[in-house]
Amino acid sequence: MNSRINKQVEVRDLGMIEYKTAWDEQERLFATIVDQKLANRVCPTDAQQLTPNYLLFCEHPPVYTMGTSSHAEHLLMDEATLATELGATLFKIRRGGDVTFHGPGQLVGYPILDLDNFFTDIHHYMRLLEESIIRTLVEYGLKAGRIDGLTGVWLGQEATGDENDGYSRKICAMGVKASRWVTMHGFAFNVNTDLRFFSHIVPCGIADKAVTSLALELGHEVPLAEVAARVQGHMATLFEMELIETQYGINRQSDSIALC
Repeated sequence: MNSRINKQVEVRDLGMIEYKTAWDEQERLFATIVDQKLANRVCPTDAQQLTPNYLLFCEHPPVYTMGTSSHAEHLLMDEATLATELGATLFKIRRGGDVTFHGPGQLVGYPILDLDNFFTDIHHYMRLLEESIIRTLVEYGLKAGRIDGLTGVWLGQEATGDENDGYSRKICAMGVKASRWVTMHGFAFNVNTDLRFFSHIVPCGIADKAVTSLALELGHEVPLAEVAARVQGHMATLFEMELIETQYGINRQSDSIALC
């Protein structure tokens, strides 16, 4: 393995993008990193190449996704009805977690990181993703936290320990995949999301808790770019990343592996 590490992370803003297009791009970048790691194994140490890291931000048109531990009964409408009545699509994907929703007004983040550049601990990785959202919410005057046994970021007394904080409600869902310590998928932060879409599923398979958004909690919408910038800043601090902003283009020729 390459003994050198690369803490630079290329940030790409995909804007509003179809879920399948973003998924394919994740898969492509993920494969680029894995292929470089495999190529490094047969190279002398001084010829090994640093593996890249990416952080993708985007919004999706209405879409429901089902992870590897999803239960069919947690989708409360069939796929055809989702399309005709809600204008939503459905995808079954290889990430952890149950069914969730992505749509306009939601900040979706896909970190595609080689954790060999940071730390090789998936539990710690998930907790830092959560912490980046928790710290962002503090900047908007909201106290958030975690609930034992559940992933994601929550508001309410069960998460914050404040008995005056009301019922438990999720504001950010998370589901990741990792192979050879390379990550993909990530988080979905409800900023200005239309929460009515969640009424057609059992979100993340949790029937006894609610879903909320930053706009609902504050009583007004918040610019998505502003929230993304704050999340990026907290991720950079927590992961000790150096963020590199780039002009984004799908299937860029520069995303390739180097052989010894």
